Amino acid sequence: MLIVGLGIAAWGGVIAYRALFVEPSASAVINEGTGAMHQLPNMLRVASGLIMLACGVCAAFFAARRRPM
Repeated sequence: MLIVGLGIAAWGGVIAYRALFVEPSASAVINEGTGAMHQLPNMLRVASGLIMLACGVCAAFFAARRRPM
């Protein structure tokens, strides 16, 4: 369970990182007054990646800790 939790955490971190910094944006906001274009990351992918990261860390932590006998 420890290795599975670490794998899920790593996979979620990669998804969140790629959605924020690597992948092209899902939407763009164009202002008419200034002519500037702002790109926005796909927040659904970022949120799902962070949730996977948190769940994987929790699973790995609870699998690794010692239980009293």
